[in-house]
Amino acid sequence: MRLLANSMIGLSILLYPAAVFFGGRHFEPWKIAALLIVLLLVRLAAGYSSKHWSIPLTIAGIGYCVFAMWSNQLGTLLFYPALVNGLMLLIFGWSLFYPPSLIERLARIQHPDLPPEGVIYTRRVTQIWCGFFIINGALALATALWASLEVWSLYNGLIAYVLMGVLFAAEYLVRIRTQKHVR
Repeated sequence: MRLLANSMIGLSILLYPAAVFFGGRHFEPWKIAALLIVLLLVRLAAGYSSKHWSIPLTIAGIGYCVFAMWSNQLGTLLFYPALVNGLMLLIFGWSLFYPPSLIERLARIQHPDLPPEGVIYTRRVTQIWCGFFIINGALALATALWASLEVWSLYNGLIAYVLMGVLFAAEYLVRIRTQKHVR
């Protein structure tokens, strides 16, 4: 049940740009923000936020949505993707200064005895993700500030996810190629 709830919440949050694009034409902005608050609260209650770093991320999202409800401006809702990228940058970046890096922690789930080369590799991957969040967050902010709602929706609802998928795939291919000796 928890997996189903988390999957549905995750999908709903991924569809946030579409909800803003289509919902903004039919609903007041505070209603869209309220719906996102409900999803984030369910996410907390479903146990998705049992990881210590996701609790502040979810609470920050709720705080932002409360502000969006208060302002009741569609433009306020456009900054959510930039906020998420900024918070992800903080989480990934923080782990670089207070090791192990976030990617190393994830790698150690499958490989508890990660060799020194693996630690270096996971640190580099964490740095690459930080770069991604800087660029993606800047583009999300730029679309919120200067682009039309259509361009904002296209970038934040499709292009950003495609770029993220490309980065995941590229890293996976590099990992397979560099770890052939491990098998």
